[in-house]
Amino acid sequence: MTDHLTTDHLTTEDSLVPDLARALDPSPARLRALRVRLAGEAEQQRLVDVAYRTVDSPVGLLLVAATDRGVVRLAYAAEDHDAVLQRLADRISPRVLAAPARLDRVARELDEYFTGQRQTFDVALDWRLSAGFRSVVLHGLTDIGYGRTASYAAVAAQAGSPRAVRAVGSACATNPLPVLVPCHRVLRSDGGLGGYLGGLGAKRTLLALEAGLGG
Repeated sequence: MTDHLTTDHLTTEDSLVPDLARALDPSPARLRALRVRLAGEAEQQRLVDVAYRTVDSPVGLLLVAATDRGVVRLAYAAEDHDAVLQRLADRISPRVLAAPARLDRVARELDEYFTGQRQTFDVALDWRLSAGFRSVVLHGLTDIGYGRTASYAAVAAQAGSPRAVRAVGSACATNPLPVLVPCHRVLRSDGGLGGYLGGLGAKRTLLALEAGLGG
């Protein structure tokens, strides 16, 4: 009798394991809902200094981050999104949180750009990650119109330092807001692509898109 009772007890416990596992391991939909709720509560309590999300694009998965001033960072996958988020935590605030809804507008504008429906971006930008001559260069890049290009030398001259061609290249290579601030439109004087932080394939894709040639 004792053996029978023990066997029944074990059988009953085993039957409860799947239900317990389901309770402790919620579905992806529940997890998403929980993240959205927590992000919303953090936003309401002003506990988020840097909100971020990812956006699919023809040039790969993009990380977009924003502060209350505007978009502060757009990063290619090649830049290592986790490393980018850590640098944002170090330089701006450790209160970094995935809050996709806060970046819906920039996500929509990026989608419109990549589908050929938008030529300029209207979202506010937070320029705090650029300073000095690099900031001057990057601000000047917004004057290079959609579908147009400029040489590194021309950009240097526009920034007031005609001989600072290498410094212009460095500013473009460290642009915290690629695509939004169009460093992809800067080429070598001989028409060569030069470098690009997202890779030359991404640069070609953006230039082809703006030339109306598709990806």
